[in-house]
Amino acid sequence: MRCPPYHGSMGGYVDCHCHISARDFDEDIEEVIERSKKAGLLALLAVAEHAGEFDRIIQLSQRFPGFIFPCLGVHPVQEVSPEQQRGASLSDLDAALPLIEQYKDHLVAIGEVGLDFTPRFVRGETDKDEQRRVLVRQAQIAKTLDLPLNVHSRSAGRPTIQLLKEQGVDKALLHAFDGKPSVAMEGVKAGYFFSIPPSIIRSEQKQKLVKQLPLEHICLETDSPALGPEKQVRNEPSNIHVSAEFISKIKGVSLETVMEATTLNALRLFPRLKSAVRP
Repeated sequence: MRCPPYHGSMGGYVDCHCHISARDFDEDIEEVIERSKKAGLLALLAVAEHAGEFDRIIQLSQRFPGFIFPCLGVHPVQEVSPEQQRGASLSDLDAALPLIEQYKDHLVAIGEVGLDFTPRFVRGETDKDEQRRVLVRQAQIAKTLDLPLNVHSRSAGRPTIQLLKEQGVDKALLHAFDGKPSVAMEGVKAGYFFSIPPSIIRSEQKQKLVKQLPLEHICLETDSPALGPEKQVRNEPSNIHVSAEFISKIKGVSLETVMEATTLNALRLFPRLKSAVRP
């Protein structure tokens, strides 16, 4: 896939949500990072799904300092086996807390956290309530540490935004938001940002979302290895330009404008990135 040349005062992109610690990258992590830098990436935020990944994410951030930035948190869906998944519980969070405490000075955000009310992952209101409790605890941790939240909200856009507002969260990124634009605008009013993955090129919902969202509230992400330009093909951070190009087309502004705005937005939301990205 063609990677456009990049220039301008911001000098490149920020991937605000990425699973670079996924096993899919075990074989060729060096090449993946090299390609992403060539495609204009300045920094990427590596999000976690469970405590078992934390050490690995921290190691990657030390192996690629000033480029990979760690976010630690407990995802609303936990894998029991490749075939079986369940909603997160407070005991999943208990396993994560000592490590979050240990690494707190290295973190740029708490994430990936949130709610996921996809029917196959939740068995009624009890599961939803437990997910809510896990999110509330992590929102409190983020406030204590003065860190933003990197948020998942699949099939739960409105309840997620509502809960964040109730908890007094003022710094949040809603990644790959799958709700209605009108619901997203409630998040915009609360000061939240929305990151757009390369799958926008095949998602009518994401295209409608970008039409409505003000550029001042849009960030870029790849969610690698998922949500790439092609279904079922491993996505990687170098595809960040796909999101940017599509946003520039929808908004009718230059690619440089999108790059500048989204990178500034990332810096506003994640101030600890400043070491990598200097305006």
